[in-house]
Amino acid sequence: MKILITGNLGYVGPAVIQRLRGSFSGATLIGLDMGFFANCLTVPEMVSRGQVDIQYFADVRNPPEEVLQDVDAIVYLAAISNDPMGALFEDVTANVNHHAAHDLAVKAKARGVKSFVFASSCSVYGFAEGARDEDSPLNPLTAYAKSKLGAEKELSCLADERFVVTCLRFATACGMSERLRLDLVLNDFVASALVNGEIVILSDGTPWRPLIHIKDMAKAIEWGIGRNRQNGGEALSINVGSNQWNYQVRQLAEAVARVIPGTTISINEGAQPDRRSYQVSFDRFMKLAPEFQPSIDLQTAIVDLKDGMKAINFHDKDFRNSQLIRLNLLKRLKTAKLITENLDWLPGRPDPIVV
Repeated sequence: MKILITGNLGYVGPAVIQRLRGSFSGATLIGLDMGFFANCLTVPEMVSRGQVDIQYFADVRNPPEEVLQDVDAIVYLAAISNDPMGALFEDVTANVNHHAAHDLAVKAKARGVKSFVFASSCSVYGFAEGARDEDSPLNPLTAYAKSKLGAEKELSCLADERFVVTCLRFATACGMSERLRLDLVLNDFVASALVNGEIVILSDGTPWRPLIHIKDMAKAIEWGIGRNRQNGGEALSINVGSNQWNYQVRQLAEAVARVIPGTTISINEGAQPDRRSYQVSFDRFMKLAPEFQPSIDLQTAIVDLKDGMKAINFHDKDFRNSQLIRLNLLKRLKTAKLITENLDWLPGRPDPIVV
């Protein structure tokens, strides 16, 4: 079996690779990544666990033809991966998250690939009162959310009895990774509590965020790869997370403070309402994938982050200006004239340390 993972050198990639290694014995894992964040290693001595068998450093918008040879399944993680990056690189976000996913799927189907798993997002619900399920109205508010929904719609049109498409609408990711990101709400809160002893909430603390640990994301991706069309249909868009993991931002901060004593919490009570607020129902995922349900709870995720950051001697009080915030690295690459406005590499790109 051959599995292609696009965007494998991002935050979620190591957890996915480790999961697939254990679940698909003998499979050949192929990575396709631009390499922008290849050197963003938080735990370098552990990276061998997150390596693929074959690595292509290439643009998913223009992948080499040979990358699809004899591939059985594709996991599409490649993305401009959050709202701030999407706002700054709006056209690129649409091209990478949406159009490139569709173009790759068209080629994959023609080459006999059987399964296409797309990492989508619960952010397609935008602002919503009450728990949103897969039949609820969609209200993407940002370039990132719109790109994910656009890809879902076009990918679903390609699905048939020989090409099963699974779009996993993930809750907000969290958890320790060999390629840690701190531009995610829970990860940010833990880092801030550890190094600054405080959590500053810019909103009034009431917005809702469903969360999921990256290891549970990897578990769902395994399910998507092995899913047959009788289990949910040839094309499926499904919320992935746990009903127990719908939290208000204020509750997340309070949970972190309980694990890291002495943490103070500052809330901007007078802030304008954050329109990115949604509760999500994960009942359908529970029904279709009972053996692949999230198993890591909030406290375990916080302890995982705390212990992981302590193990790497994390002490950067100014971490929001570091490369652990991925947008910062893209800005620095632009300033250094190593990438274009379209996020293409220019001559002089650094050699990635992952080979």
